[in-house]
Amino acid sequence: MLRFMPVGDSMTIGSAGEHTWRYRLWQHLCATYGGPFRIVGPREALHDKRTDTPTSYAYADPDFPRGHLAGWGEGWLHMAPLITETVRTHRADVLLVSLGLIDLGFYTDADQTAENVRRFVAGARLGNPRVHMVLLPVIPNIRAESDVSFAAQVTRFNELLAKTAADLDEPRSPLLLASTPPSYDIHRDTYDGTHPNESGEHRIAAAFADTMHQAWDLGEPYDVQH
Repeated sequence: MLRFMPVGDSMTIGSAGEHTWRYRLWQHLCATYGGPFRIVGPREALHDKRTDTPTSYAYADPDFPRGHLAGWGEGWLHMAPLITETVRTHRADVLLVSLGLIDLGFYTDADQTAENVRRFVAGARLGNPRVHMVLLPVIPNIRAESDVSFAAQVTRFNELLAKTAADLDEPRSPLLLASTPPSYDIHRDTYDGTHPNESGEHRIAAAFADTMHQAWDLGEPYDVQH
């Protein structure tokens, strides 16, 4: 049985009332992946914007395996120290990682963030030497559209992320770089310029699903009709 663990920031945890891209990917895998699988992780809640805490279970559809390792305002910096024990405890086989925006926005520059990616990968492999990882670049967001220096840091980090994925990839523990969703539009696919709405959720899920299908023949291509 494959055990998938979503890892991410506010775009992955989601907030009260949302489906999340985690739900969209689960639906896709249920429909197209022939083997048994689980979605795992130490957390299940959504972020509650009213209290600014990860305490809501008000999913638009709560009837799915909601495990994850994601947090509002968390990045590579925060997840690297947690990943070894989390992977080991939850026996994760595949990590689906969407991180970086928070790091670049508040904590570390592109080069420092890339170093934390390396720490994360090393830690994940301590937890499971055969863990597979799919890394999503920092996707379009409103700050990068309006802040030239921040946009440059995003571009620099995404270049370093690609290099890191290539450098650290190994046969027993593959490391894949997902493509930024080619049609992702912050004015259509988000509700505030950063966080995905329904169409954005589908496009992020598709980025992970299509990467796994192309590289590992896992499931089928994601049919984005939104």
